[in-house]
Amino acid sequence: MKKLVIMGRGGTGKTSFVSLIADYLIRKSETPILLVDLDPDQSLGEMIGVDLSMEGKKSIAELVEDTFISKGGTTIGVAPSERIEHRIWEDGMFEGNGFDFIAIGTKWIEGCYCMPDAALRDALTRLTKQYKYVIIDAPGGLEHLNRKVTMQVNDIIDVLGPSAKSFAHLHRARRIADECGILYERFCCVGGYLFPEEYITNAGNLGGVSYLGKIVHDHEVAQRTLHGKPVLGLSSDNSAYLSVVEIMKKAGY
Repeated sequence: MKKLVIMGRGGTGKTSFVSLIADYLIRKSETPILLVDLDPDQSLGEMIGVDLSMEGKKSIAELVEDTFISKGGTTIGVAPSERIEHRIWEDGMFEGNGFDFIAIGTKWIEGCYCMPDAALRDALTRLTKQYKYVIIDAPGGLEHLNRKVTMQVNDIIDVLGPSAKSFAHLHRARRIADECGILYERFCCVGGYLFPEEYITNAGNLGGVSYLGKIVHDHEVAQRTLHGKPVLGLSSDNSAYLSVVEIMKKAGY
């Protein structure tokens, strides 16, 4: 099983990148795949054409709220994951054609995501064993690294945007991952669809970080994203899809 974490600042196109990676692996029959949405905005579901609520499924945060708040359950003595792991399987997991999907969801009370994160972190160690790939769509910030939702991955891929802040984000992300003890084989970066061509040299000279290529801007992807339509199932000659194919091949997938 290989585990990838896709991260980056908001608006870089990381969620569409996750969707196109999934599409590539599905077409190669590299399945089953587990897609995990850690972003509270829950954009990944839209990108892959899955509405959890319409499918009768709940996010991890909703399951925690239902188990420990609405039903008056106590959080003392037993780890949250042990109480809701079976519910993640039954009530939170969307099972699709070639991929399954779960989402952390919007936080259930004012404050941090500690309990949903803990529940998902502990459950993932058992949930992921049956999958060939686990692809995690991380939120735009860096706090998910501190929360240690996943402690061992193959690749962390940071999607760079059209600003110096993206490079700063990349350096901070790598530092936090190292300080938090997250084990990874490679820390990589790709240029998002708005990433300037003149920055490619800079991206290729980052010490210890592999630059894998740039996602091509594509009108069809932009229109689908604008109108809330999934990007799975693009034609095999779509320019954005082909650019992601080249990125994944360069990464050895």
